[in-house]
Amino acid sequence: QVQLVDSGGGLVQAGGSLTLSCAASGRAFSTYAMGWFRQAPGKEREFVAAISWSGGSTAYADAVKGRFTISRDNAKNTVYLQMNSLKPEDTAVYYCAARKYYGGTYYPPSFPLWGQGTQVTVSS
Repeated sequence: QVQLVDSGGGLVQAGGSLTLSCAASGRAFSTYAMGWFRQAPGKEREFVAAISWSGGSTAYADAVKGRFTISRDNAKNTVYLQMNSLKPEDTAVYYCAARKYYGGTYYPPSFPLWGQGTQVTVSS
């Protein structure tokens, strides 16, 4: 079983950048597709980005396309979310998640494994 630990959140001004990391324990990390989700206060958890087990395919929510980049290093058991041109509306708790398949719909319940979340706050 893979366990996930998110890190890298913080406070940043609008237009700034942050890189989130998700470190996975366990030897099966490279067999999982990975995703990033976020949840703002009073809102439902929403999909941000996903990456296939090999890193060869990625998908993004329209709200972050062109600004965020998801990547992974299977040798380090880590997935990253590079966030550029941050906006106040990007403020949320960000979670990494894992499931055995890539593609289809990125509905949160379809991801059985989750990190604990890391807070990202973007000031205007």
